[in-house]
Amino acid sequence: MSKKEESIKDKKIDWEVIEGKLQKDLTANRYRHTLGVTYTACALAMVHGEDINRARLAGLLHDCAKCIPNAEKVRMCKNEHIDATEFEIEHPVLLHAKLGAHLAKKKYNVTDVEILSAIRWHTTGCPRMSLLEKIVFISDYIEPNRDKAPNLASIRQMAFEDIDQAMYMILRDTVAYLSANPKAMDQTTLGAYEYYKNLAYEKAEQE
Repeated sequence: MSKKEESIKDKKIDWEVIEGKLQKDLTANRYRHTLGVTYTACALAMVHGEDINRARLAGLLHDCAKCIPNAEKVRMCKNEHIDATEFEIEHPVLLHAKLGAHLAKKKYNVTDVEILSAIRWHTTGCPRMSLLEKIVFISDYIEPNRDKAPNLASIRQMAFEDIDQAMYMILRDTVAYLSANPKAMDQTTLGAYEYYKNLAYEKAEQE
């Protein structure tokens, strides 16, 4: 039996309960964004062969810690022994990903390690991401409510054609944006960019 089958076999997910909790924990705008990410993640899962329920659950919970005040995020990470870098402490908005994975496990009873990992990496990305991790990362960027990032139309199309190329395009534009203020650049994001840039170049050379 595969890891995917083990993680979802015979497990009934009460979507209504999860959505009800999220509506209480998130602002109206954040909940609207969450539904957009969930919708997009399910669509990408259908195209790329990921389990739709895993994508749906990861999409729903990816921002479950987003609306916790920043000072409280830092406090909770310390109290729950969640490893936080000095950069994350200085930029506590980034902590919602790690804290979200923790809450998904403790509050929402998620045991699937790939879903937890997809929540963990949905903001910064990282090298060698799993399919589910890439789906949630990309969905967070391209969901229908997003309208400010550059090149959205081409990235949205690419996400359904070549998911690794879409990763590169998103990270390229993210790094270009953050380069205006290098102190805001997380090294994990830079590492993810270098990995997917090299992957894109290698693929281009083989064609």
